[in-house]
Amino acid sequence: MNENPFMILLYVGVAAYVGNMYWGDYKASRAGQPNSGAMPGATSVSLPAYIIGVLGALLLLGVETGGEIALGVADEQSEMVWFFVFAIVAAGVVEEVIFRGFLVVDKRGRAVLVASCVAFSLIFAIIHAHFWSTEDGFEWTFTSKAFLSTGILFANSLWFYAVRFGPWNPNRSIFPCMLAHAASNLGVFVVKLVQGYVVF
Repeated sequence: MNENPFMILLYVGVAAYVGNMYWGDYKASRAGQPNSGAMPGATSVSLPAYIIGVLGALLLLGVETGGEIALGVADEQSEMVWFFVFAIVAAGVVEEVIFRGFLVVDKRGRAVLVASCVAFSLIFAIIHAHFWSTEDGFEWTFTSKAFLSTGILFANSLWFYAVRFGPWNPNRSIFPCMLAHAASNLGVFVVKLVQGYVVF
């Protein structure tokens, strides 16, 4: 994502707008008057679903960090400007709406649901562009770090789908997915900060 402050502000604004839409649909659902065109997953959920979602996301972050250390690629971290933290938190809303909200095939049986979650998770992982670079023109980057990061992104996406469609979330609320995604991204920021890859 672009680290231009204006673009980050715009992205955060989009996330706030979408979040406000969800909040309105959620309140209508709680009041017993759900909107016919409500945003997907704008439903109530119990506290355990949030806890399960966040703990799973942080566990995967721990696996990624440990994997980087074990493979000796921790020093291949990319730098992040400090105010980018706002964009990665906003991504917890925007990316969840796109993938766990709209990019899923629901109500056509469990097998189709699972297959769509796997397929869209693969897309989610690949579009994060660890396998290529455009800094000095286009070039492929099939490195150990790229495979690890893409694999973790794939696992993260599967986990976020599980958080939405798992038995602990009977109303299929998207809110625990948003929190888990934001917690994962914040965790990445903290790891980069501790390792000295956040630029102030």
